[in-house]
Amino acid sequence: MFRLAYVPGVTPAKWVNIWTERMPGVPITLIAVPAAEVVELLRNGGADAGFVRLPIDRDGLSVIPLYVETTVAVVPKDHMVAAADEVAVSDLVDHEVFHPLDDTIEWTIRPGLPAHTRPTTTAEAIKLVAAGTGILLVPQSLARLHHRRDLTYRPVPDAPQSQAALAWPTDATTDLVEDFIGIVRGRTANSSRGRTPAAPAEKPVPRKAQKPTQNSSGRRAVPTGRKRKGHRPR
Repeated sequence: MFRLAYVPGVTPAKWVNIWTERMPGVPITLIAVPAAEVVELLRNGGADAGFVRLPIDRDGLSVIPLYVETTVAVVPKDHMVAAADEVAVSDLVDHEVFHPLDDTIEWTIRPGLPAHTRPTTTAEAIKLVAAGTGILLVPQSLARLHHRRDLTYRPVPDAPQSQAALAWPTDATTDLVEDFIGIVRGRTANSSRGRTPAAPAEKPVPRKAQKPTQNSSGRRAVPTGRKRKGHRPR
């Protein structure tokens, strides 16, 4: 069994499907885990590998950065920010911006004004945005994950971005982990950088029938123990 953790917003389906096709004899178990807890889960052996959001504390972990996500501002549909196709960080200077404890974006300077409270999770922050008490900046996949009909979002191109990555304990790089790394990197099933597939069994080569030889007189030699028809010993 291979145990794969993933944080909210990361969808591992395409890699899981490839695993299922290539490794039908090894079931894969998916473990949904909050972004703030995935590192400890991996270090404690609770999963073989996991999809995380950078930055993380990499001590004891190997990490392969994957894709970068656009940062978006989540707002009520009737909010003034919703009137634009995209917004800049400077456009948010007079707006209260929530900063949840599980925020995965690395900010040098937080945009906007500090909100009246700091939510524990992104899900809680979304509810506060829906109540009209502030706005929230998150990776686009999280905005989609927490979609509500009364909310919308707009890209913030000049904001820092979150990057998804694959991580696993460095001292527990098993053959199964190597197999999954190969899938994430896009290697084919027979890639030379992946694990060596078992060689197919060699088919036996059929033996050809031995042709009869001829003696010096031009006659076919008769195998020992057999008499030629019509031949009488002298």
